[in-house]
Amino acid sequence: MDVFDKLKILTDAAKYDVACTSSGVNKKASAGGIGSAAASGICHSFSGDGRCISLLKVLMTNVCAYDCKYCVNRKSNDTPRASFTPRELAELTINFYRRNYIEGLFLSSGVLKNPDYTTEQMIEALRILREEYRFFGYIHAKAIPGTDSGLIARLGMLTDRMSVNIELPSQSSLQLLAPDKSKHSILAPMKYIQNRIQENSTDIIKYRHAPKFVPAGQSTQMIIGATPDTDFQILNLTEGLYKKYKLKRVFFSAYMPVAENVLLPTLDTTPPLWREHRLYQADWLLRFYGFTANELLDQQHQSFNPFLDPKCNWALHHMDFFPININRAPYSDLLRVPGIGVNSAKRIVIARRSATLQFNDLKKLGVVLKRAQYFITCGGKATGSLKITQDKVLQSLMSEKTLGMYHQSFPLQSQNKQLSLFEQPPMILSGYPQEDLQRCLTSPI
Repeated sequence: MDVFDKLKILTDAAKYDVACTSSGVNKKASAGGIGSAAASGICHSFSGDGRCISLLKVLMTNVCAYDCKYCVNRKSNDTPRASFTPRELAELTINFYRRNYIEGLFLSSGVLKNPDYTTEQMIEALRILREEYRFFGYIHAKAIPGTDSGLIARLGMLTDRMSVNIELPSQSSLQLLAPDKSKHSILAPMKYIQNRIQENSTDIIKYRHAPKFVPAGQSTQMIIGATPDTDFQILNLTEGLYKKYKLKRVFFSAYMPVAENVLLPTLDTTPPLWREHRLYQADWLLRFYGFTANELLDQQHQSFNPFLDPKCNWALHHMDFFPININRAPYSDLLRVPGIGVNSAKRIVIARRSATLQFNDLKKLGVVLKRAQYFITCGGKATGSLKITQDKVLQSLMSEKTLGMYHQSFPLQSQNKQLSLFEQPPMILSGYPQEDLQRCLTSPI
């Protein structure tokens, strides 16, 4: 099997990992410009200064010793198998980079033989990239649960970001659907990575001139909808991971049925995209708005309302907290108002130092008054002659226009898949045909 055939198999096998953002757009550079973007096979990460970085998302191998029932690469599944050698993967990555197709690499893998052997193969590929090709671009690597900590340490010195996928939100779900994995085998490397990152960043004297260990931090992913775990359980686990392991992100992946099993949803089940979207919104509230998981959901309400975002839903159930005076409320209270985001809240705090803000002023500061008007006052007055009641607010927030917008943005019945590197027609990698891609794999620069 040549490298081109391996690339077809292993980029397609990597599409279910969502721990970075797909672009969904194909474009070539205009005259005099450099750089390109492609929807298929290339995923995107974002740098601290806001730049969008194209990554080659690929598996080292889709051969796997594990038999996780939800996974397309499980050992019992009848699917084409392939494996890159470390040299092949390194040369493939550097050739793509030199042609400006990508700026970095997102590397995961099935479990070939055992976790330690698989990690050794990944380390060698990244060593070739870093040491022989002197590649200093972005690399995100997946740590295999159960890998020896010494190998995790070596892998972490070659990558910018690492992730250990939890996949399923509870130990009972893991035992049922992924018997080869355990809570300990996942959390142990996660804790080790967190300790090494902290050690590497706080002991300034010892590590002043040393290479950084996973400088971009670590993340994880959870599959949503494959098990009976509720939003309440998932959100509490997410909050715990942020607090205990200092993760940069927890990613949620709506379960896409790829395997027929009595323990899984049927193959005609629609991926729970609404649920995934609400969890991402709630995750944002945990990280930037000062909410806790127990505020957003509780034992009596364990699922998010699909027709209201979590912040609006919380506000409707806490009408006694509102309205708040926009000119006097502390920053933390402003963040609780639907329609006021982090940036607009900061602008309000600065602007009200020099003038008393009115409703017209709030529009200029980026406040979405269509939502915020029910929860705030300016100068002791509400907007117009609104009569603030829970039913009135609910009716407004769930208007046909609002629902239509959500249905347009998040269709429930179509396009429930990520494009692969080799979708037809063959407009791939910045519009270049497959013959040119094959030359890229073999010809020198």
